Amino acid sequence: MMRLKLGMIGGGQGAFIGAVHRIAARMDDQYELVCGAFSSDPAKSKASGLLLNISENRVYNSWQELIEKEKQLPKNDRVQVISIVTPNHVHFAPAKEALENGFHVILDKPATFSLQEAKDLQKVIEQTGNFLCLTHTYTGYPMVKEARQFALSGKLGKIRKVYVEYPQGWLSRFEEGGNNKQASWRTDPAKSGMAGAMGDIGTHVFNLCEYVSGLSVTKLCADVNIVVEGRQLDDDGAVLLKFNNEASGVLMATQIAAGEENNVKIRVYGENGGIEWQQADANSLLVKLLDKPVEIYRTGGSYTSSFAQKNTRTPAGHPEGYLEAFANLYKNFAFTIQAHLAGKTPEPEWLDFPGIEEGIRGMAFIENVIASGKSSEKWTDFNI
Repeated sequence: MMRLKLGMIGGGQGAFIGAVHRIAARMDDQYELVCGAFSSDPAKSKASGLLLNISENRVYNSWQELIEKEKQLPKNDRVQVISIVTPNHVHFAPAKEALENGFHVILDKPATFSLQEAKDLQKVIEQTGNFLCLTHTYTGYPMVKEARQFALSGKLGKIRKVYVEYPQGWLSRFEEGGNNKQASWRTDPAKSGMAGAMGDIGTHVFNLCEYVSGLSVTKLCADVNIVVEGRQLDDDGAVLLKFNNEASGVLMATQIAAGEENNVKIRVYGENGGIEWQQADANSLLVKLLDKPVEIYRTGGSYTSSFAQKNTRTPAGHPEGYLEAFANLYKNFAFTIQAHLAGKTPEPEWLDFPGIEEGIRGMAFIENVIASGKSSEKWTDFNI
């Protein structure tokens, strides 16, 4: 299959996530980066394009210019997929314009600045018939996919309990008071939205708990805090959850757990046993069934599901991590688009990437959690 021509909005010099997206796009050789508007500063965009060996005439001064000029190129030359890796307040407009002008979109999470924008974006996708992938990275891990298949198989019985957590410590101090670009925009309500930690990492573990369990949150009760003095958005919180099968759960997301890195962790328990996965040992899935010894499922094992196997690149024992998980989203999205272009039906494993539905639920999570945190009520409905 031919490589898809990729363009990027944002992600220039100094942007951590831009480099991650580019590595993910190249890992399986399904994309070729051909253009970009890498910064809102035209000089920085040009400098970034030069470092990335992009033709000077396809490094643009703005995302508006990128879309306008690319759509004028012959079909065989123009970009096909646009990756948007900007701060949250610059998600909706370029995604909407890209979709409406015939381009497919890869969008960094959370989907938009507000729930209403996410709903509006869904309408655009339905009207245009173009595809969108939302980069909830952790669903790309082979053993997370195995965990989902295990939960959906019924081997655990009826799901009763879900625990999910994301501890970070990088904002334990007032980092936005210095020259920390990441801290500055992620703690700024004008750029990040109404949530800090709950929007930045809380949405990841919310998506993870629904993805793995196969359940949907229907009610929640949130405790949301601003711990560091002078900060404008939440940096810590915990949420009690109720699911659509009457199971309960606990979600924790904090950026002030000093000394912690990014050890995302999930545990799901049913009436017959439980499963456990954590990013610190990403190649392992613990399976704990009643009246049996604990089993360790490993990435690359012949006994794993097709969903795990088709997202594994190396023989068992070779670690596959964050970049590979990210790349799995890009790969599955590419295969889906290529099948569509060839008039073929994508395989179920290829369609296993987050999209606008997950984006809407993620934005609903943010708005419901912040509302619950301010409310005196114990439980509130999960409204969309």
